Amino acid sequence: MYDFDFVSEGLAKGTNDVKWDTCDPDVIPMWVAEMDFPAAPCILKALRERLDKGIFGYTEVPSSYYESVMNWFSGRHGWSISREQIIPVQGIVPATSIAVKALTDPGDKVVLNVPAYNCFFHNITNQGCETSESQLVWNPGLKRYEMDFEDIERRCADPSAKAFLLCNPHNPCGRLWSREELVRLGEICLRHGVKVISDEIHCEITAPGKSYVPFASISEDFAQDSISFVSPTKGFNIAGVQIANIISANEDFRRRMDRVINIWEHCDVNQFGIVALQAAYTDEGAAWLEKMNALVHSNFVMLRDLFAKRFPSVRVPELEATYLLWLDFAEAFTPAKACEGVAEEMAMPFAISEGEGFAGQEGKAVAEHLLKNNRVRINDGAIYGGPSGCRINLACPEATMKEGLRRIAEGLDSLIG
Repeated sequence: MYDFDFVSEGLAKGTNDVKWDTCDPDVIPMWVAEMDFPAAPCILKALRERLDKGIFGYTEVPSSYYESVMNWFSGRHGWSISREQIIPVQGIVPATSIAVKALTDPGDKVVLNVPAYNCFFHNITNQGCETSESQLVWNPGLKRYEMDFEDIERRCADPSAKAFLLCNPHNPCGRLWSREELVRLGEICLRHGVKVISDEIHCEITAPGKSYVPFASISEDFAQDSISFVSPTKGFNIAGVQIANIISANEDFRRRMDRVINIWEHCDVNQFGIVALQAAYTDEGAAWLEKMNALVHSNFVMLRDLFAKRFPSVRVPELEATYLLWLDFAEAFTPAKACEGVAEEMAMPFAISEGEGFAGQEGKAVAEHLLKNNRVRINDGAIYGGPSGCRINLACPEATMKEGLRRIAEGLDSLIG
């Protein structure tokens, strides 16, 4: 039985871990997208057995690897994938750049929803393309962010728009896009000849009762018009093993991507990534996921209830997927509160104008204040294109969550009261 309630602070320290080793010892890190839990026991066992062989030469991806991917997505998500549709690569970020390069030319536009995963911006601009950013719209009744389909249609109708970069489920807003929403998006893209590039790395992290819909599984037309990325690294907390898969039913897309992969020398994958994926995509891995998802949801409920009681002016969406929660502070500050010397106390490197409050910089104000005064680190939303927000990581033991929330509440009391 795997125990998710153990206190894990310090386990990652000394491993060159970005989340823990870049923070001071007294800081609770609730920022970068990795969990505080060791990988599932079935993964650790498989990696130890592989390590004991002592040979780490050049790697041939075995047939069993492809079978694991196909069986997992067919059995768990109803998505039939053939072997030739799968291209193993080192990670989702390089995969995104590969797909953008393969499907666009310099000067083209790539449409995406914002806030967006921060790497998307340079995935696009590094290829000489422009971002066409469609703002997600807050639905206060359902407490969730939604696509602005009229705006997306307008952007996709631009002759310069060649691709739509989708995040399904969405990071950082925690949406698990419904089949109906994905159908509407896909039909817009087909209508305007826009190709869909879908990052689906968070697909295994879903709230109880929620189901992920792979974009390419909806119809053959969507499958032929899209490239998808999947990986066990986010759901199983094994980002350091560097393994992911590009999947497309479109033979021409695969040919183009294979060309870019070879030009950029991204052909080889990590031996341990191969082993870890096959161990993750098993019944044991699925059981571990179920318990992890339940704990993340419990942590979310704890935060949601606290904010509803003490900080109702902060926008807290229902978390449908991922372990990353987007908090929006656009309506939480008043000009008077912002001008009470808080900025000076925090030694903020930006100006607070009389009567304007923290307008446009709320996320930065909150993140810097909590780190400096309360020793908890969360992400400033500006890097995601949402400067009024912050992103917080909920993938931690209950004890860590309680202490993190205590510190956050203490800090917000002095900021927004």
